[in-house]
Amino acid sequence: MIGGLAGLMASARSGLGEEADGQGGAAMTEYRASFDAVVTFSNGGDLAVHGFRVDVPAADIDPAGVAALFVASLGLLMTDAVELRNLEIFAEPHKGTRGGPADRGESTPGPVPRLAELSHVIRPGMVTYPGLPGPAITPYLTREASRARYAPGTEFAIDQLTMVGNTGTYLDAPRHRFADGPDLAAIPLARTADLPAVVIRVTGARRREITAGALAAVDVRGKAVLLHTGDDARFGTPQYAKAAHFLTRDGAAWLADHAPALVGIDAVNIDDIADGERPAHTLLLAAGIPVIEHLTGLDQLPPAGALFTAVPLRIEGLGTVPVRAFARLPV
Repeated sequence: MIGGLAGLMASARSGLGEEADGQGGAAMTEYRASFDAVVTFSNGGDLAVHGFRVDVPAADIDPAGVAALFVASLGLLMTDAVELRNLEIFAEPHKGTRGGPADRGESTPGPVPRLAELSHVIRPGMVTYPGLPGPAITPYLTREASRARYAPGTEFAIDQLTMVGNTGTYLDAPRHRFADGPDLAAIPLARTADLPAVVIRVTGARRREITAGALAAVDVRGKAVLLHTGDDARFGTPQYAKAAHFLTRDGAAWLADHAPALVGIDAVNIDDIADGERPAHTLLLAAGIPVIEHLTGLDQLPPAGALFTAVPLRIEGLGTVPVRAFARLPV
């Protein structure tokens, strides 16, 4: 039995030290805790949970520290005592538990790259979405032909790139869904550059659907909401489009009501590809929220604290085009 909220919070803070990697540096591993708990309140009543999980700062955090993070994650008031059972600490990327290490803006110890690449490489013939043609790169002016145009020893190459807008990692403007919607040229930089990112991790979830319940605890207003499914590991294979994660209609409606700057996903489509109504595209783009599909590398980002950029070409009359997506990581 662990009692006293002040003592709980002090214990949680004591567990925030770095874990040594044995080579004079700090380990990159992140940890989470799983447990059953019974909470009693000083004004009466109790609360029981089973298999609850929270982010923790280190593998050696004590039960009191875990209990404090549990209380903070639910925003519980007038807590008298917390009893933990079946406590397990295991290595897993942080999900962004409220009041936890990622939510407080604490970066993972150890050296990290300043910029994280989040877009796929575009190659001739690559398959992005099943049934759409791959890109083609052909010469317009070869180096050999250019030599006749310039001074001796000077040569250039000019190539032609032919591809559909839905190639690689791309951004959908409202024009993609609505004939009278704003096109790529109308997307303001404020919606695509240096955006505070929140990462919604659903890797390891038992269901493919990303519902409003996965989003409701997060402040998304004005932010880049990045749905991390892990499906990008199958990009370029036939399995990529099978049993893919997607945002549900209620999840898209919740986001449309809470005004994020944009929404991205590392899956084949933000919608269930079997649903011809495409409710996520429809609701988000109708609200003027750009959509980015086929992201990759979202495991590099903390749940909060990174700045996300994915600026499209400024093309009039077009609704979709590839982007170079990346994040500036906290240090």
